[in-house]
Amino acid sequence: MYKQSLSLIAAATLVTSLEANTLNLDPILVSASKTEQSLKEVTANVHIITAKEIEEKHLTTVAEALNLLSGISLTSNGGLGKSTSVYLQGFDSKRILVLIDGIRYNDPTGLSGAPFEHLMISDIERIEVVKGAQSGIWGADASAGVINIITKSTQKGLHGTLNGEVGSFNTQKYGASASYGADNYYISVSSKVVYTDGFSAQAPRGVDLDTFEDDGYKNTTTTLKAGYIITPTNKVELQHTIIDAENEGDPYNNPNGIYNSTTSNRFSSLNFNHVDNVNELNLYAKRSSFERNYPQDLYTKEFDGVVTEYGVSSKIPYLNDDFILIGGDYKSFEHLNTLNEKYTDKGLFATNCNTFNDQTTLTESIRIDNHDTFNDKTTGKIGIKHHFDQALFVSSNYGTAYNVPTIYNLYGPYGNTALSAESAQSYDVSFGYKAITLTYFYNTIKDMIDFDMTTWKYTNIAGTSTFKGVEAEYQQEIIAKTLLSLNYTRLSAKDNTGADLARRAKETFKFGIDYDGIEKLHVGVYGEYIGERYDDKLRTKPTGHYTLVNTAINYDFTKSFGIYVKVDNLTDKYYQTVDGYATSPRAWYAGLKASF
Repeated sequence: MYKQSLSLIAAATLVTSLEANTLNLDPILVSASKTEQSLKEVTANVHIITAKEIEEKHLTTVAEALNLLSGISLTSNGGLGKSTSVYLQGFDSKRILVLIDGIRYNDPTGLSGAPFEHLMISDIERIEVVKGAQSGIWGADASAGVINIITKSTQKGLHGTLNGEVGSFNTQKYGASASYGADNYYISVSSKVVYTDGFSAQAPRGVDLDTFEDDGYKNTTTTLKAGYIITPTNKVELQHTIIDAENEGDPYNNPNGIYNSTTSNRFSSLNFNHVDNVNELNLYAKRSSFERNYPQDLYTKEFDGVVTEYGVSSKIPYLNDDFILIGGDYKSFEHLNTLNEKYTDKGLFATNCNTFNDQTTLTESIRIDNHDTFNDKTTGKIGIKHHFDQALFVSSNYGTAYNVPTIYNLYGPYGNTALSAESAQSYDVSFGYKAITLTYFYNTIKDMIDFDMTTWKYTNIAGTSTFKGVEAEYQQEIIAKTLLSLNYTRLSAKDNTGADLARRAKETFKFGIDYDGIEKLHVGVYGEYIGERYDDKLRTKPTGHYTLVNTAINYDFTKSFGIYVKVDNLTDKYYQTVDGYATSPRAWYAGLKASF
């Protein structure tokens, strides 16, 4: 039977631009509730990372971009292309739903959710990070929130870009894009290659990296988007993204060993959109495929997963800016080859949004999921935000969500077919005044799925794990053409016994200074401090208490041509995010960019 529960969405924060001292929310559109809304009207706790920020800092991976935000931290089993985990308010990657233009990026054949290590910066318009329980809109695997990567849209006429970069560890980056937009159709294609000789993935603490062989990486990401406007009220759009990667790694506790892999991922969507005076209708089909191969592994060589989704949604406006969104979807999750298993989910959802006196926004959502393998779930959310004036807002939120076991959890070598879904709740309260935002959050997971060393199987751990803390953010132009960005997170992450969970920093402090005071020149310095953190529950392997500083200098000869230099780990700080796995020493990079 369906069991009903409600959840609330978290409060909105804003990354302001260098050109403005005051909050100007209206031009920014986000898709936190499966439909575009002005950020001012969104009750969800949304952070936006813009293309401008990404381009000025010349970031390589999406994970690096996410790490700019409060409440987010990273760990990695080595350098570029090595296994990377993103922690959102203490939740790990497998409890974050990641989307590329709304297409699922979570791998059903793995154990870690989205493979962030293969997600390069390529033709990105913005990244939306929605914190808090989001199953009421998106269904399973959104206990911590949703990360939606939006690729660039096509403009009228012919446009193109070229870019290249070289640097330390024989790193090379090349990219190109071209697009053409006419009155009734548009098409764009982009491709980017990232290559590096790298350094050893593993290195015992304190041992020089030159002692070991290098572990390289190559990634080619290509995206195609095309659309045809059938009539002024009807259009169809096709999108296809290809991510191919070759990765060199090390077997456990063997820095000079060989444990290589290849990855071939494909993400496709076909969408029909109809808009009239009473309705905005979307019909869509989406497919995500994941292929991983480990030639050196004698036991598990291939992982081949497919997620297929079909759905429909209808946005019906009423009164002034109020609307109700209703829809349904069908999803299947498959693990082919070695396991050859599958499960399905059918869902119905509805979201209602009301705005009162252009000051108060109230949003409610509910979703019913019918699984063929797990118990049915009913989740929802309700969020409220009130703007007292242009400078001050307050919001308060509560929510529920759930995570299902992956197919590998259920049927893999250490699988357990008796596993049930985790259940999660989230609560937060936020205050924003001018350039300052303060947020308190309190999240829980019940029946967390984890590996049991006694039975050597995955199991639901009885009890509740708790994640709570505070986030503080400040962003302001402090003097002419100088933007100061600061954020601080204090986190308490406890398991069902009250012990600290591993790999979560208790404190993080991030900073950035961007200077545009000299014509054609942009200088940025940014970094982070990581406080107390341990790689194990017994707290015997410290991986915290360090500060990293990065810098990027851009010089634009014209609006369409520029060069840049960046230095990562400027102070050459030695650190590890995962005990026994190497991180980059000081590294420099230089590049150029051109557009037409």
